[in-house]
Amino acid sequence: MSDTQTPVTHDLGKLLEKIKDVRIAMLTTYDEAHALHSRPMATIKPTEEGALYFLTDKDSAKIYEVKKDSQVNLSYSNPSDNVYASVSGTASAYRDEAKISELYSEDMKAWFPKGKEDPNIMILKITIEKAEYWDSPSGVLSRAYGYVRSVVTGEGSNSNDVNQHAQVKL
Repeated sequence: MSDTQTPVTHDLGKLLEKIKDVRIAMLTTYDEAHALHSRPMATIKPTEEGALYFLTDKDSAKIYEVKKDSQVNLSYSNPSDNVYASVSGTASAYRDEAKISELYSEDMKAWFPKGKEDPNIMILKITIEKAEYWDSPSGVLSRAYGYVRSVVTGEGSNSNDVNQHAQVKL
């Protein structure tokens, strides 16, 4: 076990910068048996106020699940850029036609064929409570640096030498 502490930041902007290009997140909720249930969701709009928005169907299991237990987790992964994030927060599901109009884009027609006026569209808002991210410049560079450091110092690489890793607490 490492005796180093994970750095803590209150800078939500760093987290949002890391996940802004990761289109799909895995949303984890608790199902009716209180077992974890995950599914992919397309992040529409992260906000500087600490919320992530999704559109979903009013009859989906996730709506039922977040009304029963609003604690959720979102996992973001972009292996090609070595960026990973885990976001924990509170979910709320609601309908707001003005917000739906703002969030809706034409490519969502596959899920909502009636367009942004579809009465089945619900907003799923995740208010971020805490998060953690990992970011390394490149797998090859990281391994090369770790190797050189090990040869020169005789010590294993410290992941914080080249990686960015922090907890975000709001």
